[in-house]
This record gives sequence, structure tokens and C-alpha cells, in this order.
Amino acid sequence: MSEPLLSIRDLCVDYVTDRGPVRAVDGVDLDVAPGEILGLAGESGSGKSTLAQALLRILPPPAVISRGTVRFEGRDLLELSEGELQRVRWKRISMVFQSAMDALNPVITVGEQIVDAIQAHEDVSLADARRRAGELLERVGIEPDRLGSYAHQLSGGMRQRVGIALALALEPSLVILDEPTTALDVIVEREILEQIRELQRSLGFAVLFITHDLGRMLQFSDRIAVFYAARLAEVGPASEIANAPRHPYTQGLLRAFPRVSGGAKELESIPGSPPSLASPPPGCRFHPRCPLAVAECRAAQPALREVAPGHFAACPRT
Repeated sequence: MSEPLLSIRDLCVDYVTDRGPVRAVDGVDLDVAPGEILGLAGESGSGKSTLAQALLRILPPPAVISRGTVRFEGRDLLELSEGELQRVRWKRISMVFQSAMDALNPVITVGEQIVDAIQAHEDVSLADARRRAGELLERVGIEPDRLGSYAHQLSGGMRQRVGIALALALEPSLVILDEPTTALDVIVEREILEQIRELQRSLGFAVLFITHDLGRMLQFSDRIAVFYAARLAEVGPASEIANAPRHPYTQGLLRAFPRVSGGAKELESIPGSPPSLASPPPGCRFHPRCPLAVAECRAAQPALREVAPGHFAACPRT
């Protein structure tokens, strides 16, 4: 892989509670290369969105970043002042949030929101900012006359496209997609992901794509990182994760996912439930649900190790 655009090392995020800190991101090491799409998969509550918010330092209280570095374009984002960080947010890193209805301001038009984002970072006239806003809407498949619409006047798919237009307004080098198609029907979901893929190819930005839908992620991403209970279980090329997963958790996810090609096959669920992050099990956090677990798995947390070129898994049995 080329020099990383984003390099995360030993990142830890805690939620401070009356009973002590709950670690929602635990010692994560992860890189994103320029122009690649990295998928981050995992069950709800595994820490995916917390990781994304930590990168932009927009974590809501009582969450705190307790350890680690986040180097982006050569600078550690965790050491920047608020003023320096504001010049990075949206200009160099942007984000498409889970619910566009919640992310868009309901009392101003979508055009005003895009214009505000442009003028907050660039010294351009109102006329030029509105022209660019119209071009951005066209780029995501919306007529420019919708600049005067409010969020409630748009369909769910259109609102999500406006969110994408906002994220691309300043031509960032990294776009974070935090479950961008949640609550959309499968046809609109596919259209939006295909549109993002086309825009990524033409504009060259990198993508961190967060979702619990491993099947969709395998179709969309270049590489996959699988999250389980605040830790990384496996990282590798999407094709290898799809055809030769090395961690038992990833294997279980794929067995539970229906395939549209090949012969009929009974789906298998993963037994048990994810552990509480307030009191996680010792050793590998998947071992209480893992059919391959041995004493070693209960004794110590296995580190990510390279099991094939560019393919890493945190399992001693691989």
C-alpha cells in the first residue's frame, strides 16, 4: 500500500460513567490509502461510529479520546488546536451521517446549507457559491432548482444525496460514510452507493465506509476491516475476505449472509450475543461465541498478524 492518507495508531475512546470508563474503541491500528475505499464492518454497538467521530473530534460527551494518534496528511489530528481542526474538517475530511433528516438543518434550505459550507472555508461570492451548490446537486442527480427546498420537502434518497453533495462541496481527500443508506429501500441504496463509487473514481477521494451490512460492503470496498467489541478482528482485501476469511467471527458473518449466486444453502447464525463493553471477557472477546476457541484464546488477546500479503487476522488458530 502507498503512504497512508490516514494512519490510526493505538486509538482508544472511553465513555466516562459513574461506574468507571467503558472503552468503545480499544487499541485500533488502521490505515487508509489515498483514493481507496476501506469498509469498516461490525455489529451495532461495536464502536464503528465512535471511531468515525473520534477521527473528526466530534465525540459527544461523555466520550473522550484516552490514547493514540490519528495522522492525516502528515499531521496528528489529536494535537491540532480547535482553529486548526476547523480548517481540516469538511475542507480535507468530510462526513455523510447516518440520517440525512437529522444531519440537515430543517429551518434553512439545502442550498443555503451548501453555500454556508463553501463560504465558511473559501473566500467566494454568494453568486459563485450558489452556482457551485447547483453544480453539486447536479453531480449527485438532483435538479439545481431544488436549492430552494427544505429537508422535509425531499424524499429520503434525495436528502441522502444532498448529504453527499455537502460532503463533496470542498473536494476533500477523505469522505467518511457512516451507514449512509440506513432506512432507505434496497433500490435507492444501490443507486446511491453506485453514485458514490462513480464520484470517487472521477474525483479520486478516499472513503471510509461504515456499515453493519457486510455483503454490501464486499461489493463496494477495496479493503475490509471487521470490528468486533471495540477491537479489530480482521483486515484485508475485499476479495480475500469474501472468499477466504481467516477470523472465525468473519466466517460466521459470511455464513449468516444469503448469497444470490450458487446453490441453495442453509444460513447459520452466530450463537450468543456480543459482550458488554462495560465488562468484556478476558482474552479474545469473541471466544465465548467461537466454535474454535481454545485455552489460549481465553488467556490473552491475540494481536493482528499478517496471515497472507496485506491480510491480517487477530486469531491464533489461523
